Formats: sequence, C-alpha cells, structure tokens
Amino acid sequence: MVDAAKGLRIDKWLWYARFFKTRGLATDVVKQGKVRVDGVPVSKPAREVKPGMVLTFAQGDNVRVIKIVELGTRRGPAPEAQALYKDQDPPKPKEKANTVAPNPRYEGKGRPTKKDRRNLGPKSFFDA
Repeated sequence: MVDAAKGLRIDKWLWYARFFKTRGLATDVVKQGKVRVDGVPVSKPAREVKPGMVLTFAQGDNVRVIKIVELGTRRGPAPEAQALYKDQDPPKPKEKANTVAPNPRYEGKGRPTKKDRRNLGPKSFFDA
C-alpha cells in the first residue's frame, strides 16, 4: 500500500475504491465541489487524503459517508476496493416505485387469453 504519511489524490482514491467507473468522472465530481473531506467542501482533485479522513459525496440517489481505512496502490477487484474504506452510513434499500401491475385476467376487462376465448364458446360471424 501507499505510504500513509504521504497521502493520495482524492480523485485517484475514489477511483481506486471503485466509487466511480473512471478517474475522469471522479475528477469531475471533485471539481464541481460535490465532495466533502471532514465536512469541508473540496474542489481540487489533487487534494491529498489520508487514512482516518471522512468523505461525504452523492452517488446516484444516495449520499455516501465513507471513512478511509487504507490508501490503495491500484484499482483492483471489488473485495480489494472494499477493504480501502468503511461505510459510515450504509445505503438504505430502494423501494420499487416503478413496479408494473400484472395484466388483468379476463373478467370483462382487458384482452382475454386464448384459453379464455375458448371457454367463451364458439361465435359465428353471423351471431351479431
């Protein structure tokens, strides 16, 4: 791991910890001032972070509060990335707001299934 006394750029650490897919995205979020280090907004991606610091930033619909445990040396697999931080406020499970109701069965509404059409009985074109 990187020497803890030296520190690591915040955009690089966010990328190593797999919070952002690319380092460029991490840099953009930091430049926009959307990341706080120990409660202070940061707008420079070259800001050094060290173990023990707390980062707060938005990720999607969630606000993440992360405590840095270690500095990484590379962007490794997910288990290695998860060892770099401790989540202070785990995200709440999302409610499924966009659930679609199942199609209604034929009870005089909606389109009948093939089985329902068979059960209705034969209809002739002339039985109007």
